[in-house]
Amino acid sequence: MDMGRESRWEKDAMTVEIVFALMTAVALAAAVFAVPLSLALAFDLSGPARRGVLVGGAALGATAGVWRLVRVLRRFDKQRRMGR
Repeated sequence: MDMGRESRWEKDAMTVEIVFALMTAVALAAAVFAVPLSLALAFDLSGPARRGVLVGGAALGATAGVWRLVRVLRRFDKQRRMGR
């Protein structure tokens, strides 16, 4: 690195890592949300019970997605600071 400026390779690596983090976060959130959705459909829930299960599943999915995003980006930053 020269005087704190990032090389083109480092910028490209960062872009790839951000896209990877976003895509895996979306995939994880969708997978987590699919579980309560399939349960709501399998047990033929309706009304407030269905809404509660879907809202809870959406909240869990969003939480899992954000957790994944933060985890991947922090790991990348840690490795970058160590010089890997």
